Amino acid sequence: MKCTNRIIFFLLTVTISFSLCGCGNLSYKNAYSPNLNISAFDIIGDSSHVFADSFASPLVVDEGDILPESVDMSEAGSAILYSLDDRTVLFSKNANLKMYPASLTKVMTALVALKYGSPDQVLKATGAVNVTESGATLIGLKAGDTMTLDQALHVLLINSSNDAALLIADCIGGSVERFVEMMNEEAARIGATNTSFCNPNGLTDENHYTTAYDLYLIFNEALKYEEFKEIIPMTSYETVYYDQNGKAKNVSISTTNQYLKGVYQSPDGVTVIGGKTGTTNAAGHCLILYSKDDYGASYISVILSSSSREKIYEEMSDMLSLVKK
Repeated sequence: MKCTNRIIFFLLTVTISFSLCGCGNLSYKNAYSPNLNISAFDIIGDSSHVFADSFASPLVVDEGDILPESVDMSEAGSAILYSLDDRTVLFSKNANLKMYPASLTKVMTALVALKYGSPDQVLKATGAVNVTESGATLIGLKAGDTMTLDQALHVLLINSSNDAALLIADCIGGSVERFVEMMNEEAARIGATNTSFCNPNGLTDENHYTTAYDLYLIFNEALKYEEFKEIIPMTSYETVYYDQNGKAKNVSISTTNQYLKGVYQSPDGVTVIGGKTGTTNAAGHCLILYSKDDYGASYISVILSSSSREKIYEEMSDMLSLVKK
């Protein structure tokens, strides 16, 4: 009997040893998978059993040019079309080339404002809202004028008003300079490492640049905010704000997005939800869009530095036609 017990003990010991050494076809309760929301790494000593973030990123990774012959992008500096649902690249040209973003900058301005401000927060203009660049889009803000952040964001994203961008930056950041620092901090946080902002509106500065891929990261982050998603499809907006004496000032604006205005049509099977336009002499014509196909799948597309407004919408429609293929 004693010998039998010793044999059983030996066999159990061997079995346990093999198990601990990882031999055999073992199944792990939290084995790593790119489709899991968590990794198999349990934080040691944490009684709440919180798991570390997955190693797999939910973002599209651009690994080089993808240039289908059906799309003519010869007059654009860079362009991308990404599927958010299956994380694939449908089109990519110079996605990581540093370029001027013009008013596409205002997507980041909105993102930082929504992250650190409140829609009902009242903003009061100072002399910081003064814009001197010729041809800049303005609603005519003056020192002492007041409006809510919600109003300012509508004006910023629908009509691309540069003085609204400065109002937001000055009030949310405490100064325009500090807000720009916040923009760059947010860009670094989300991985937009080829981006440098010098202002909140995108007016020309040689040190103010980004890439098509970084703009995808920024726009994708902004889409996490419901107010951003509510504003970008709007074709027009009317509101009332007040001057320093409490006198009402009316503003009525319309979208700069030519798809939303009906001037240009998206390809069959694709619906343009909204986005942001941008144009300066240095940046050329720029456009970023959020679209869906007939099955509800989502896409982000960007074109930077196209030669004309007509050409950029032609290029964008060609690129979006890849969605249905």
